[in-house]
Amino acid sequence: MSSQASPGRGHRRAWFDPRFAIGILLVVASVAGVYAVVTAADRTTTVYVASGPLAAGDRVTAADLTAAHVRIAGAERRYLTDERMPHAGVLVTRAVGAGELVPLSAVGRAGSTSSTRVVVSVRGALPASVAAGVVVDLWSAERLERDGYGPPVVLAGHVTVVRLVEAAGLVTDDTASVELQVPRRTVAAVLQAQANESALSVVPVSTPVGR
Repeated sequence: MSSQASPGRGHRRAWFDPRFAIGILLVVASVAGVYAVVTAADRTTTVYVASGPLAAGDRVTAADLTAAHVRIAGAERRYLTDERMPHAGVLVTRAVGAGELVPLSAVGRAGSTSSTRVVVSVRGALPASVAAGVVVDLWSAERLERDGYGPPVVLAGHVTVVRLVEAAGLVTDDTASVELQVPRRTVAAVLQAQANESALSVVPVSTPVGR
């Protein structure tokens, strides 16, 4: 009896459909994409929050702030983080409210000497909107040899109010004292204006939101 294999048998050619491989790749890509989105959404950045109100000129370290975990895109480029906190701390350059994320734009290195605080006496009552954190222009009218004053000019522009100085004692006059954060380059002019008894005034140029 013949043992020859029938023509229909033998080694069959392997079958492969490219559409099947493409389908598998699409499934893998979809799973990887979902994983990436979930991972990104779950990623948090640790930034610093003001434990209390911070005034311009305050020098703070990490011990004076509170760490918070936030999910904000680009938070490490917009807010103060542990990696951006120098060992010596930072100098607050504008008012930051309690509970507010500390923006990088509101701080500088603690060794900075570009500004300082001075107390000035201004004539008359202060505008109701003048308070700590408000940005003002400091105007000066030079006292003339005869009675009267010269035309007012801006002595220091866009300076920050640190605090209002309460009058000491029971006797008060028509002046008010304000502590300002001013650029060091204007300190001499401010002191000279006060020594010459020029008439000083503060005019608000910004008011914090909510006031």
